[in-house]
Amino acid sequence: MFKRRNVLHWLLTIFTLILTSGYVQASDPTPAASPQTSARKILVVMTNHSAYPTRTDKTGLWFTELTEFFDVIQAAGLQMDFVSPEGGAIPLDDRSMKSFYLNAAARKHLADPAFMARLKATVPASSVDPTQYQAIYYTGGHGTMWDFPDNKDLKKISEQIYRQGGIVTAVCHGVAGLLPLQDDQGQSLIAGRKVTGFSNTEEWLAGIKSQVPFFLQDELVKRGAHYQKAFFPFTAYAVADDRIITGQNPQSGGVVAIALLKRLKAEK
Repeated sequence: MFKRRNVLHWLLTIFTLILTSGYVQASDPTPAASPQTSARKILVVMTNHSAYPTRTDKTGLWFTELTEFFDVIQAAGLQMDFVSPEGGAIPLDDRSMKSFYLNAAARKHLADPAFMARLKATVPASSVDPTQYQAIYYTGGHGTMWDFPDNKDLKKISEQIYRQGGIVTAVCHGVAGLLPLQDDQGQSLIAGRKVTGFSNTEEWLAGIKSQVPFFLQDELVKRGAHYQKAFFPFTAYAVADDRIITGQNPQSGGVVAIALLKRLKAEK
């Protein structure tokens, strides 16, 4: 039954990608302060955490949540730097490496020594200068739930990027990186904002609900966010609320990138 559900989800995803623009909900952007730098770089954040509490397989970066975003942004001519809480090598989620979840583009990246070398040498968050970036993108994978929310360096980086007029984006469990962010008044940055992220239903369907330290959907709501999700689980879906852009699940990295480019274009 679960395999049949997955097949249905992938068929729906293909249809979604054909009609991508219909799955990006956007609020009207408000004017933002010009970023303090002329650089047009994007900071891409990945997890260092690989262990589940009791499962024997490993978590880590869900690979296509990086590659689908990366390909869209690279095609637009923008540079990206890779960062992680601790720096160094990035673990790859075991399940995300299964052939069922890998598309042709992801396989191409896996076979690219230069690309894979970048995943073994990410910059530690403590060494990042936020003024060099117009946007930050939190990739997902269950590991992010352990090392994104409590990392003070990531919090500082994201808040500075946002305050200088930049854009904060995230996908799937990577949206956990937005939970601690605060505005200039010390209030939750996502309070009153439309956001999405891995849903409770998807956590249950994924079979990982007994392993996670919290349910992302519930935590977003606790911080005052207006949580939204696609009608069907595991279909590409993104929400853009001014300079906060979030994607729901592993299928949503590409639509987050498209929404980010649209927002950057609006600022020119």
